[in-house]
Amino acid sequence: MSAEPLLKVQDLSVTFRTGDRETVAAQGVSYELAAGEVLAVVGESGSGKSVSALALTRLLPPEPSCSLSGSVKLAGVELMGLPEDELAKIRGGSIAYVFQEPGTSLNPVYTIGFQIGEAVALHRPDVKDVKAEVIRSLAEVRINDPERVANQYPHELSGGMQQRAMIAMALACNPKILVADEPTTALDVTIQKEIMDLLARLRSERGMSIVLITHNFGIIANFADKVAVMWKGRIVESGPVEQIMRTQSHPYTKALIACIPRLGQRRRRLTTLSDELKVSR
Repeated sequence: MSAEPLLKVQDLSVTFRTGDRETVAAQGVSYELAAGEVLAVVGESGSGKSVSALALTRLLPPEPSCSLSGSVKLAGVELMGLPEDELAKIRGGSIAYVFQEPGTSLNPVYTIGFQIGEAVALHRPDVKDVKAEVIRSLAEVRINDPERVANQYPHELSGGMQQRAMIAMALACNPKILVADEPTTALDVTIQKEIMDLLARLRSERGMSIVLITHNFGIIANFADKVAVMWKGRIVESGPVEQIMRTQSHPYTKALIACIPRLGQRRRRLTTLSDELKVSR
């Protein structure tokens, strides 16, 4: 008998309402995530990747502005009907998020140390020395001179350092699952590699599961175990990374992979028109 997955998502749908207008942002999203496993959710902007990830812990506007349906189970516990006070313990505690714009995710009027310490105090009340835990968390993500950085404000840090601080804040709560939403966006190529290497090391050391949201197939080949390709709010193809990279069954997946820059080839641009797909040169 196979072990129960850490996270099981079934037929998850998200619908936004503005007046009489309804927009289905995600529909019928289903996947499973085992302990220590990395799932990459890949697709272009607007495909429903981030919305479906936020829906895991209901980090979306309440009814009637937004309605959710389907099932999200964490270690067998259904989250969709969970009372708000219990769900608040899950957010950050069991499922932590790292968002794509650290400069806007961090509060500009509080120091890095205060913000990480606030998360620790909320989700780990057993920690006696919060300041020491903040320093340890910053050191874990390879930030030099963590004592100094803890006393700095977000605007005093580079984009890469801000992202490391966001990862430190997420990890300080000892989550079972880390949702990394485009964690390398707006960072130069060298820093992108450093952040991905950091996530790979932390996953190995902690045995932590990761949901990586990205539009870039090029960064997942040596990082993720499984991939789910989203297009127009649906998962159109999924499977082990090696299999999907080798053989694709859906034209959208083929188009995304064809857009990966390669030396000696002109870069391609993905174009979607209605229900047709084409890769233009």
